[in-house]
Amino acid sequence: MDENIKKKIIFVDDDKFLLDMYAMKFAKAGYEVKTADNSESALKMIRDGYTPDIILADIVMPGMDGLEFIGILRKEHLASDSVVIMLSNQGASEDIENAKKQNVNGYIIKATTIPSDVLKEVEKIYKAGRQEQIQK
Repeated sequence: MDENIKKKIIFVDDDKFLLDMYAMKFAKAGYEVKTADNSESALKMIRDGYTPDIILADIVMPGMDGLEFIGILRKEHLASDSVVIMLSNQGASEDIENAKKQNVNGYIIKATTIPSDVLKEVEKIYKAGRQEQIQK
């Protein structure tokens, strides 16, 4: 992918404050950012043709949780080239294990990671995820 082309990222989280903060942080870093405050609206965006390079989803959300959302993406083969990262406060090994079962590319715990580190971690996971896709 040409480095001059903005990477498209979607944040799926029911916390409006965090959505706005991450949207601003990533937009300043040159990303094209979309946000969804629930899994259903993110799913609709993707089903309607939005193809993000990166999907960041929280696990705990009202209605459909983040793992269900990723499960549907996988089942329906939506955004299959997207690098998927869970961005959650759920740090229990069981939660991380459940995310791995959905073939996520990475897992970031919000509570222990400041926004600038989230940006760095996302870029690291994105590069690694892209390398995996190239090697397939």
